[in-house]
Amino acid sequence: MATIPIGTRGEQTLLVTSEVAIDFLGDDGPRVLATPQMIRHMEMTCRNAVLPLLDPGHDTVGTHVNIAHLAAAPLGSVVRFTAEVTGVDGRRIQFRVEASDEKEKIGEGTHERAIINVAKFATRLAEKRKP
Repeated sequence: MATIPIGTRGEQTLLVTSEVAIDFLGDDGPRVLATPQMIRHMEMTCRNAVLPLLDPGHDTVGTHVNIAHLAAAPLGSVVRFTAEVTGVDGRRIQFRVEASDEKEKIGEGTHERAIINVAKFATRLAEKRKP
């Protein structure tokens, strides 16, 4: 089993483009980073923070998300995502996550991921698909 130190950190940035912005207010309306995209990038920042510490053939999957979207990040802004390991309990890893644009914090919360053996996970999913 991998050793994941408390305090392990990860960071990544994202340019807010049309691909990750809301569009339901119209193309001429306010276009900002969509909440599902913010959460997706928070999750990936957590995953990427611990991936190099995992044993070969292992990865992580999200198991719990508790996120507040605090402010809008408009098209063209750069959002910085940070993740920090706050706890480890067996295969479960807890993180504190934040997202900020150039002006302010736009999101924060907690996230949990579980360490999986990719091959075993794939086998279990194949079994679930059987009629």
